[in-house]
Amino acid sequence: MSDNRITFFLDGEPCSAQPGQTILQAAQPHQAIPHLCCSDRPGFKSDGNCRACVVEIEGERALAPSCRREVSEGMRVNSAGSERVQRNRARLLELLVSDLPNGRSSEEHQQLHHWAGALGVSHSRFPGGDAQFDDLSHSAIRVNHSACINCQLCRQACQDLQVNRVIGLSGRGTEARIGFDLDDPLGDSTCVACGECVQACPTGALLPAAPLSRQPVEQRVHSICPYCGVGCQLEYQVSNDRIIAVDGRSGPSNEGRLCVKGRFGFDYINHADRLRVPLVRREDAPPKGAPFDPAERDRYFREASWEEALERACEGLVRLKHQHGASALAGLGSAKGSNEEAYLFQKLVRTGFGSNNVDHCTRLCHASSVAALLEGIGSGAVTASFMQVVNAEVAIVIGCNPESNHPVAANLFKQAARNGTQLVVIDSRGHSLREHASHLLQLTPGSDVALLNAMLHVIIRESLYDHRFVAERLEGFDALQAHLDDYSPEAMAPLCGIDAERIREVARLFARAERAMIFWGMGISQHTHGTDNVRCLIALALLCGQVGRPGTGLHPLRGQNNVQGASDAGLIPMMLPDYQRVDNAEARARFEQLWQSPLAAQPGLTVVEMIDAIHHDQIRGMYIMGENPAMSDPDLNHSRQALARLEHLVVQDLFITETAAYADVILPASAWPEKSGTVTNTNRQVQLGRPAVSLPGQCRQDWWIIQAIAQGMGLDWAYPGPEAIYREMQQAMPSLTHIDRERLERENSVTYPCPTPDGEGTDVLFADRFPTASGKARLVAATLLPPDETCDSQYPLILSTGRLLEHWHTGAMTRRSRVLDTLEPGAIVCAHPLTLREWKLQAGEAVRVESRRGAMKALLRADEAVPPGSLFIPFCFAEGAANLLTNPKLDPFGKIPEFKYCAVRLAPTPPPNSLD
Repeated sequence: MSDNRITFFLDGEPCSAQPGQTILQAAQPHQAIPHLCCSDRPGFKSDGNCRACVVEIEGERALAPSCRREVSEGMRVNSAGSERVQRNRARLLELLVSDLPNGRSSEEHQQLHHWAGALGVSHSRFPGGDAQFDDLSHSAIRVNHSACINCQLCRQACQDLQVNRVIGLSGRGTEARIGFDLDDPLGDSTCVACGECVQACPTGALLPAAPLSRQPVEQRVHSICPYCGVGCQLEYQVSNDRIIAVDGRSGPSNEGRLCVKGRFGFDYINHADRLRVPLVRREDAPPKGAPFDPAERDRYFREASWEEALERACEGLVRLKHQHGASALAGLGSAKGSNEEAYLFQKLVRTGFGSNNVDHCTRLCHASSVAALLEGIGSGAVTASFMQVVNAEVAIVIGCNPESNHPVAANLFKQAARNGTQLVVIDSRGHSLREHASHLLQLTPGSDVALLNAMLHVIIRESLYDHRFVAERLEGFDALQAHLDDYSPEAMAPLCGIDAERIREVARLFARAERAMIFWGMGISQHTHGTDNVRCLIALALLCGQVGRPGTGLHPLRGQNNVQGASDAGLIPMMLPDYQRVDNAEARARFEQLWQSPLAAQPGLTVVEMIDAIHHDQIRGMYIMGENPAMSDPDLNHSRQALARLEHLVVQDLFITETAAYADVILPASAWPEKSGTVTNTNRQVQLGRPAVSLPGQCRQDWWIIQAIAQGMGLDWAYPGPEAIYREMQQAMPSLTHIDRERLERENSVTYPCPTPDGEGTDVLFADRFPTASGKARLVAATLLPPDETCDSQYPLILSTGRLLEHWHTGAMTRRSRVLDTLEPGAIVCAHPLTLREWKLQAGEAVRVESRRGAMKALLRADEAVPPGSLFIPFCFAEGAANLLTNPKLDPFGKIPEFKYCAVRLAPTPPPNSLD
């Protein structure tokens, strides 16, 4: 590298630079050059239109923008040492400042204010800037056109990085300014409030709307986003022990980008509903099954000291264990916390409760994916990161809506499509990613196996599969080939609603690609045949040799920030940490020695099985940390009746959630910005979160509470903090080898597996062999199975549930964020306009949706993405809980409920005073 370096002179001093570097980049280690219209973040290009960075190049008459000119050997550049350059920069800054209100800059104007101060420009002598042209129409972002200098960084952020195409330029000459869509107010535009324009803006023309964001920043803390599985790195900006704003950092999965939740959804930690002291149920409280009114909390609970709350929590658990045995207790842990907390929680259940009755939300999202992946390739993790999509010729995105559920990953998909990757979107519901797709297959709900088997049929019949890969690295080919004889595109087309030739076209496209990837979400996994769906996807990738190389792989997109890490840590009923089966005597003996405790050999109960076991008096006590089954489980009437039936329930959470309302003891927990710990994202990247603010009131760290419960049950735990827990995890989990806590402090993110102490982790897995006994992967055939429940004349519509961009999981956090709840403030039912016409209903009308299990109310929204004859309901709204309707029938392998298909009907909501 040193042989290629060139030498140039900066204010007479020799400097070294890489070929291709601009003067601005090369000068950066030696001298700060003012600049406004370019960014150091990946993805931005320099337009050179602000002219703040001009320099003098000897031999040239005109000043040159240093952000656009590349250095060359022997070039002599005059910058800070040139009076002419400094005078021009100061005059330019003065002209820009003149457009600001009162001709003065303030800290609100960010980089412009900084550089004006550096050049001694306190105010402008030029006229202009008295009027502000504010656009206050958006709840998240404030627009001040008078501060805009038309640098176009916001346009680049919106169009090039996010590929959202909302921001452009309107007007001409001196009337030119940034505009949104067709020059609409921002609040009326198609803006998704990712805030990338805010982060890019150098002048404060675009700012967070929250007044707190305009306070001086006292501290900047690097951490991880607490929402989806993308694992975006971010920077908390703190003032007076409160988070006032959030910016993206250049982490491996987000490259500085965030979505609306990560950037604006942080204020839930200060909400008035936040638990700040332990609570215990009053002896004279209404029955647990009675409606709970948060405004009358004191009717149900009273405040207690930590000593009393812990004593009561542990006494109830110990008593039930002694009376009814270890199987009478169960625990639900959280994928919203850290790896250390998940590890401690499952260890408590296994060594303190004495059973394997422990689970978490992966059971409700990707349990079938993990079951099929373990069966087929010997590992439940993704085989390659989603960043590999940029190396793929073809990418299938099936049964997921990344723009709502994984927005930053979706931006990468859109960029890849723009740069030549052929994006194949397969879903029963349309979504905005289809605008970037080369192929869109909108299949009949529940017909994934029919479509995928037809594609596999084409690939085998036309001999498009990778013959060498099949011969050397796979088992079960002959059985799969024979099975697929009956699954021709012509036979499957009527079932899946896709034309036979279209099926052939997509099958050939995938098979002939040099590099191809498959991404999927809960539209694949949340079915009674979800494991079969994933088996088909695995077969599709393996037959075509699309595993083990850059730009290839299988990737189930994880929903919560630590679903991958919590599963790795053993927060599942049939697996010890690192997916060692509890009925494997050798693995069990190793953990018994490490934990100095006997362990149960019988796999435990899953989430939905626990609910059924409560109804049968098999489970009598539960400890629930950060989960909300009273909102997230299917058939909520059944689940809520079970929670009310429990003899003893301990809940550890941030708020009195719908689940906590049934508790006997509520323990106030720590929010993610208040804690230290690691999380593992969907890419297998282990990342470090750091505390930004103090715990409020009497809240305690979650690991401390788990340890206190363990001590109350007779375990001699004495962990001093998360660091000690992580060290034990490394002993228990080979996947964390070479990923020391100290290394994470330095590097923030390391991908597992990591073969060397200082080397990079392994992004793309299974280049040579699979982690199975034979080293080969296994092809497993999938037969056609209908959804458990079909439509009829009484319930003629198909219901699917899912997430919204602005909200997350059961809404416990995002419904308490001002910006997010303002953007999507209440329960909705989405239906195609044709469905509304058929049912003689109008958008905006209040309706009642009924299934065979329950009913809920919400407002109708017309949505052409929902196919006619179907409904889509987000499950985040407590006042219109979608899971009152859903079917608890389980996939026999992954034990996941069928959230994506149940039969429902619509009815207008009765008048308020009528009988309901």
